[in-house]
Amino acid sequence: MQPIRRRITEILKENGSATVAELAGQLGIAQVSVRHHLDILIGEDFVTATGVRRHDGAGRPSQVYTLTPQAASLFPQRHDAIAEGILVELKAALPAEQVREFFLHMAKKTASEAPAGLPEQAVEERLDEVAQFLTDKGYSARWETRDGHYELYACNCPYQGIADRHHELCLMDQELMHALVPGAVRQAARALHGVTHCTYIIDLQPAKP
Repeated sequence: MQPIRRRITEILKENGSATVAELAGQLGIAQVSVRHHLDILIGEDFVTATGVRRHDGAGRPSQVYTLTPQAASLFPQRHDAIAEGILVELKAALPAEQVREFFLHMAKKTASEAPAGLPEQAVEERLDEVAQFLTDKGYSARWETRDGHYELYACNCPYQGIADRHHELCLMDQELMHALVPGAVRQAARALHGVTHCTYIIDLQPAKP
């Protein structure tokens, strides 16, 4: 990120909110330049205008700017470190079979949050629902028909950085796919193996008489 815009996000993070004049004072640049950088940050959904601040005496109220929830991605996170620590302690405290059952239970719990598949529902309609559900969960999912079967792609691994050390996470995802799309589903490729996405194969269902 451009240094001035980075500094604007840091000021907003530290202070909670700021006006153009306050930002200009801290940055040592003209207000018109601050507005230019704010417009870009607003367009990127990192900053939003949340109201006005009235001053003592005469003068127009000043617009107040704050960070959006999406701006959290601009700052250091420790999610991976915390997850790594929890997984290490869990696997140290429980037998392997109980660890496995724990992750299978997590998969079923996640699947229970998805729209329920209907008995007469077309496979394509169900795959649309599943892909949207998985995308909302961070998998950036899509599907297509290829060589007489369906392929469901998870283009993003939400556990990147720790899944290579804790393969139970891949087991959890496999069970999740089975729960969401019952039938012949197998993991044909894994993002951990150098490919760009995980692929799940779903056999074409025979036409109903």
